[in-house]
Amino acid sequence: MAGRANAWAFRPWGVDVLLGAGVAATVSVVITANEGGRHGPDRVAYLWAVGLGALMLARRRYPVAVLGVTVLGLFAYYAAGYPAVGLAVPVAAALFSAAEYGRLAAAVSVTVLVVVVSVGFRLAEGQDFSFVVGYELAGHVLLMGAAIALGDSVRSRRRAQADAQRIAELTEARYQQQADARVQQERISIARDLHDSLGHTTSVIALHADVAREALGRDDDVARSALELIRSTAGRSMADLRRTVTLLRSPDERHRTVVSLANLDAVTRAAHAAGFDVVLDVRVDDELPASVEAAAFRIVQEAITNVVRHSTGSRVEIQVRQNGPQLTLSVLDSGADQPSAGVSADQFAAAQVSDAQNSQTTTGPGGHGITGMRERAESLGGTLTAEPRAQGFLVRAVLPVEGAG
Repeated sequence: MAGRANAWAFRPWGVDVLLGAGVAATVSVVITANEGGRHGPDRVAYLWAVGLGALMLARRRYPVAVLGVTVLGLFAYYAAGYPAVGLAVPVAAALFSAAEYGRLAAAVSVTVLVVVVSVGFRLAEGQDFSFVVGYELAGHVLLMGAAIALGDSVRSRRRAQADAQRIAELTEARYQQQADARVQQERISIARDLHDSLGHTTSVIALHADVAREALGRDDDVARSALELIRSTAGRSMADLRRTVTLLRSPDERHRTVVSLANLDAVTRAAHAAGFDVVLDVRVDDELPASVEAAAFRIVQEAITNVVRHSTGSRVEIQVRQNGPQLTLSVLDSGADQPSAGVSADQFAAAQVSDAQNSQTTTGPGGHGITGMRERAESLGGTLTAEPRAQGFLVRAVLPVEGAG
């Protein structure tokens, strides 16, 4: 690979060498014809031809200087009385090089200068006007114009290729950024799913482990029931985790629903087993997009988890409604049935809100608690509010159904 890269790196120099050799050979052939001039060709004349060819080695870095030296050399050649070589042949390569590297004005100016000086000099020597102007001039001008046009065409094509390459690189970079953003978003989404699922599971397990510990030796039926709930909750958590890992290993299935509103009974069972009177009311008319259904489930799950952890009430109400293009869901816990002695209802509600907010603030990437639920809703273009009631706490989310993927 390194040898191939070096070959490509030297390729422009090879082109210049071939061009210089072509210029030297062409001019030498014209000199050999020995047409006109005060004396025949000699070694100096051929060295002049070789010098014109050697100038091509510097045409990329100094195109205007090469053009100027070529013109001065042409005037010196004719002043020395050597055989005629025309106008266009000696300067065509220099004009091409100047136009190729963006020196179009210099190329046109030199063309005009060479034509004016040549025509004026030959007419001053008494050559036939009709022959100089009517016969030879048009051919010289056309050849020099073609050299300039060819050089400018090469420059334009090279610039177009460079622009196309730049556009391709920018497009590729944009696609890469979009892909990275999608990957990052997917990671955040998976982190939220794992947090919500495992957070709910660990809360339920911790709660009922305490119940089983307290019941051991006193009420074996309660202890067995708590242990059975721990076992079933852990099993569901493992199944949820396996589904998530399956999605990670199978990118083509990333839009498949991992959880749905049909699984809410597992969440409500945990709340019921924790001593809450659960009211579940789900009314969905049409099949929901996978992203909306998963987000709704996770929001309800996280809200119920916080109720189980922190609420001192005995009742929680869950409502899910589809109203045309929107899905509205709410989770309301009753709070304490009665405020503590000497504490007003407003003071009790404020304390309830403070505890809930302190336990539901985000502390790391992906968020959790209220912040995590709000991020889920907003990622779909929806809204989420979490606010106190006279007693208890209400989480309410509105998710758009239309346009969700």
